[in-house]
Amino acid sequence: MTSLTRSEPLRIAVSAVAPVDWLRRRWLRLLGPLARPLMVRRELRVALLATCAIASAATATLLIPLWILALGPIVWGIPHLLGDLRYLVIQPGFHRRAALWLAAGVPILATALGADVLFGFLGAAGAVLVSRAGAGRKLLGLVTVGALAAALAACGGARDIVFAHAHNLVAVLLWWAWRPRTTRLHWLPLALYVGVSALLLSDLALALAAGGLSRALGPLDHVYQVARLSPGLSGSLATRLVLLYAFAQTIHYVVWLVLLPDDDRARVTPPTFAGSVRGLWRDVGGAVVIVTTILCCGLAVWAVLDLMAANHGYFRMARFHGHLELAAAAALWMEARR
Repeated sequence: MTSLTRSEPLRIAVSAVAPVDWLRRRWLRLLGPLARPLMVRRELRVALLATCAIASAATATLLIPLWILALGPIVWGIPHLLGDLRYLVIQPGFHRRAALWLAAGVPILATALGADVLFGFLGAAGAVLVSRAGAGRKLLGLVTVGALAAALAACGGARDIVFAHAHNLVAVLLWWAWRPRTTRLHWLPLALYVGVSALLLSDLALALAAGGLSRALGPLDHVYQVARLSPGLSGSLATRLVLLYAFAQTIHYVVWLVLLPDDDRARVTPPTFAGSVRGLWRDVGGAVVIVTTILCCGLAVWAVLDLMAANHGYFRMARFHGHLELAAAAALWMEARR
């Protein structure tokens, strides 16, 4: 492979999405004049996508919560990690800054290898310290990181679970702050997100999800998910937190795979799927795309053989990424990326 255009793997990847682009063209023709506003008005399009995604995720959470908890990480987990790498590390150019690798990367790597979740906050603090910001702004950043770490420490033995729940919100906040807005359309999906979250913590949600909580995939049943996501709790509160996590995790994936990519592009109109593949290839490199594809396929095969083990394997591999998001958010905040 000597260039982007002569890359045989890239040509295969582009050919693979050609049928999807054909369906997209057919869909746009069916929409007729309704398609134009969605194509030329980014904020309308993204707000509509976010609203539809939240509504769909809420429906799935009430109907098949155990299924999306079991299959979501298998299908979307690794691609969303690539989104983390692309938008939080490569595009801002953080991967070219040795000081960030040392100050933030080492603590994040330590958490990936099993260090306590609190140790990962040193990555965010390190990102603040070596950021290109003034002393006053850095002090504010360190105080904020310290306050977050102290709040998590106060959770005691539940801190890993609390961090897992909280990190789902980080992606939503990053999307909200990613670019300046010229309209208030983004407030609609944000309000809906808050409303659905409140609903899932209510007695009504328990009643609506009763049937779905009885439909499990193998051993990944209601009892297992409560033990994993609400350890130490019992009764309705534990189940409500499971429902909330199922919904929030799904939207977390949507942010990294749909919403933020659309908001991040320089062009207002959306590219074709072939164009998206070329853009990904250009941003992260063909080798990373190929390795990611292999990992996705491997995880899928593993899930067919042993769904529980595949889930455990994915979450062990992805343990670092919550702290990566936190450290990158700290660096972006310090350097006022908007």
